[in-house]
Amino acid sequence: MTSSASPAPTPRPVLNRRLAEFGTTIFAEMSALAVRTGSINLGQGFPDTDGPEEIREAAVRALRDGRGNQYPPGPGVPELRTAIAAHQERRYGLTYDPDTEVLVTAGATEAIAAALLALLEPGDEVIALEPYYDSYAACIAMAGGTRVPVTLRPYEGARDGVAYRHFRLDLDELRDAVTDRTRLLLINTPHNPTGTVLTREELTAIAELAVERDLLVVTDEVYEHLVFDDAGHLPLATFPGMRERTVTIGSAGKTFSFTGWKVGWVTAPRELVSAVRSAKQFLTYVASGPFQYAVAEALHLPDSYFADFRADMLAKRDLLASGLERAGFKVFRPAGTYFITTDIRPLGESDGFAFCRSLPERCGVVAIPNAVFYDHREQGAPFVRFAFCKRTGVLEEAASRLKTLAA
Repeated sequence: MTSSASPAPTPRPVLNRRLAEFGTTIFAEMSALAVRTGSINLGQGFPDTDGPEEIREAAVRALRDGRGNQYPPGPGVPELRTAIAAHQERRYGLTYDPDTEVLVTAGATEAIAAALLALLEPGDEVIALEPYYDSYAACIAMAGGTRVPVTLRPYEGARDGVAYRHFRLDLDELRDAVTDRTRLLLINTPHNPTGTVLTREELTAIAELAVERDLLVVTDEVYEHLVFDDAGHLPLATFPGMRERTVTIGSAGKTFSFTGWKVGWVTAPRELVSAVRSAKQFLTYVASGPFQYAVAEALHLPDSYFADFRADMLAKRDLLASGLERAGFKVFRPAGTYFITTDIRPLGESDGFAFCRSLPERCGVVAIPNAVFYDHREQGAPFVRFAFCKRTGVLEEAASRLKTLAA
């Protein structure tokens, strides 16, 4: 009698299969490439100067006074929650109870993760505007949800007799994407990476759809103070029927140029904040103690700070956009954020990945291929994103280096 050994089991992958499609982020890859080649890094969206000196000193004071050096309260320090609520009311007429309707998070990325983990069940569908910030896809996957991209498409028209390029939402495509399994809309305006700012008409249609289909909405508004037209930012929660179903996410890093402090927040009705906090408490629990006190002071800065911040970024946008146009790119001047999306096809290129990986050697500049923000990679293949939240001299040097492409 012979015996045969059982076949060895197939080794199980180490990484959770929900995250198998996500490798090292493109930001880590391209930033490492910038360091290795000594290139100007216009890829990752972080400023190369600190924010207001008085806010940095406020953090130092908090450290020295022993405020926040131990675990802060789970929802965030009262001073910051009160300042966030006051900011929302003063700017937008939105009233939130700082004790029950405001939650401080470890940056906006944790706010997104906690919201999706809290509000989704396995199999729920989430509609996200494509291209999307890369953490959206990973967070939906970790929550067991199914992402349904609705693509913002390039559009060329005229405004006041001047050629105008931007990315536009197809509202019919958005409506058609909603099914009986749709749980949530994940909206980002001002939009990263395209720089699109959704119009009042578009936001009205989104609000009407959410109310009609009884959908929750998570809205990422971290670039709220970087809207470059006179209309300013329009929070989705201000639209009829939306306050009670919207989780609004904000960030100190983008507004005050202290991205390393990782202070973000959620404002929403009590039951939604309670749900998000239930997930958040098992992520970081709490974070950024002394910095929370400093951000509370930052939110009380005079209107002139926010106006000057916007004007400075607008000037930098125009400086880099003009340089990119001279280099031969087709440029989509953003209506908001501090990113410019470009089309590389006028340069005889069509593969954004290959272009960005060769650009440091060719010009000494690093950018990001937009295709990483798409499920439909072919839709994003010819587009490349540049960040302009850098010193003026750095942007001038980058533009000078890039103009060699025009040759």
